[in-house]
Amino acid sequence: MSDPRPQIKTLAAELGVHPEAMRGWIRQAEADAGERDDRLTTDERAELTVLRKENVQLRRANEVLRRQ
Repeated sequence: MSDPRPQIKTLAAELGVHPEAMRGWIRQAEADAGERDDRLTTDERAELTVLRKENVQLRRANEVLRRQ
């Protein structure tokens, strides 16, 4: 199997993006396809964002209730 880095560099140059951006997109696509387990999928990342916002709201509500 050949080294994919030159192909990534070539494709990134053709698209006018930085090769590291291209690598990141490829890694994310692999995670979303279930081919990687070392990073969150796009859906998991979106869920985490929602849960973090909900956590902030619940902490605020708890603080208000403690003050009463």
